[in-house]
Amino acid sequence: MLLFGALRIALPTYTIRLLDGSGTLQIGGETYTGCDDVFGTIAELSELSEEIGDQAPEITIKLFPPNVSGAATLASPHMQGCSVQLLVGAVNMTTGTVIGTPEVVFLGEIDVPTVEIDAQGERSVSFTVVSVFERLFEVEEGQRAQNAWHQSIWPGELGLEHMTGTDVNLYWGAKPPQGNNQKNGLAGWLANAQAVKASMPR
Repeated sequence: MLLFGALRIALPTYTIRLLDGSGTLQIGGETYTGCDDVFGTIAELSELSEEIGDQAPEITIKLFPPNVSGAATLASPHMQGCSVQLLVGAVNMTTGTVIGTPEVVFLGEIDVPTVEIDAQGERSVSFTVVSVFERLFEVEEGQRAQNAWHQSIWPGELGLEHMTGTDVNLYWGAKPPQGNNQKNGLAGWLANAQAVKASMPR
């Protein structure tokens, strides 16, 4: 039995499947190799560690692309947000098949790609890969009562299709700013209507 590591990066138009050594393995119906013809080999992987804190875990991955075209694709802004899986498993040395189902030890997305050239002129591309839990720290500042945003989350749901020209501020996930207690927009109109109604003789 031999332990192995595997890396899966889902690009917009291509999926990179690499092993941490030479050879070829079938994992979950997909073929993983030690060297990808387009994007090269794994050069380096940072250590994984478990800790408690206020930041999501992250790892660093370095690849050796075989040519300038591969390096340019890996360093493209389109790489940001691409899904990354790091797996660990075992292979039967006699049959050359994977034993059981490899464990996913890290699941994340590419944050920042960086191209590096060393003193010998060897080109590499490094990625900072943040855990999927990074999304838990996002402040949803873009949420609003508007049709386009609503359908970006729930495609085809037309509940806000005719929501136009609203001047009511909806503070989702944040406290409203402190003011002079004067209400604006719909809230102000409703308060004013209630005041007018209360002043009318019965």
